[in-house]
Amino acid sequence: MRRAFLLVRRRLISSIPVLLIVIAGTFLLLEAAPGDAVDAYLLSIGGGDPVLVQSLRESYGLDQSIPARLWLYVSALVRLDLGWSVVFDRPILDVILERLPNTLWLMGSAVALSFGLGSALGIVAGARPGSAADRALSIGSLALYAVPSFWFGLVISVVFAVQLRWFPTSGIETIASGKEGFARARDIAWHLVLPVSALGFIYLALFLRMMRSGMAEAWRQDYALAARAKGLARSRIVVRHIARNALLPLVTMLGLQAATMLGGSIVIESVFAIPGFGRLAQEAVAGRDTALLTGIIVVSAVLVILVNLLVDITYALLDPRVGATEAAA
Repeated sequence: MRRAFLLVRRRLISSIPVLLIVIAGTFLLLEAAPGDAVDAYLLSIGGGDPVLVQSLRESYGLDQSIPARLWLYVSALVRLDLGWSVVFDRPILDVILERLPNTLWLMGSAVALSFGLGSALGIVAGARPGSAADRALSIGSLALYAVPSFWFGLVISVVFAVQLRWFPTSGIETIASGKEGFARARDIAWHLVLPVSALGFIYLALFLRMMRSGMAEAWRQDYALAARAKGLARSRIVVRHIARNALLPLVTMLGLQAATMLGGSIVIESVFAIPGFGRLAQEAVAGRDTALLTGIIVVSAVLVILVNLLVDITYALLDPRVGATEAAA
């Protein structure tokens, strides 16, 4: 327990400079782009006189220097104040908290599908390298991984939603259905089947191939040869020795793929018209709402840091050697 606590503390401390770099880099990059929040607002209302423009720039703090505005922005972030959205005319934090749960449901379900099913199929393929099952799963995963997620999403939408009409074509739930409780949860789950499949199956192929490669390598290690020499059942060797050691790289890859999957959700949410975090970023870019886009990137960075923290904890539970240096210090 102490080892896990020290590991979490060290990771949290090391994530602070990473988050500051993301905040500063995002702020400076968006400052270098042409236009600002006032320009976006004037475009939405059809223009304005110079007095209004000057007043708006003063109210938004755009008349100050870039370092001063960066300091004000970081100070506001400490108070959990992400600013004001020009596009939605609402506090940015409220807009993000409204859209974020939809993306978390999409990403969480896709991660569970890709990691769980991909690992299981990888174990089947790696249990007997070179077998017919191994070859079939390897070829199938390679073909699936080569398919773009947006194209796969469009294909399954046309087949299962338009032609067969088994699933809804778009949205996160039925509009104005009045459903509550379990009925609403079932309705949301029904709407998420196709987008979760489109996002999860691509990464499923990646985890399957990594699990299979790790197990094929583990069979040549000394501990595997010793277990076979002892006469242990093959199923026990696969589950308790081979698969457990081959699972460690997958856990690491899961943390690295968190940011990629979050970016991939933008495309999937656009294909299936899901009002989530990805579509919110698209709307912020279209509306030139730099404050909202900055808030989205900052929250995305926090999510990726939290996911990698959970991955580190899981890695420590699977491998007792992780974090042993912190505990011994």
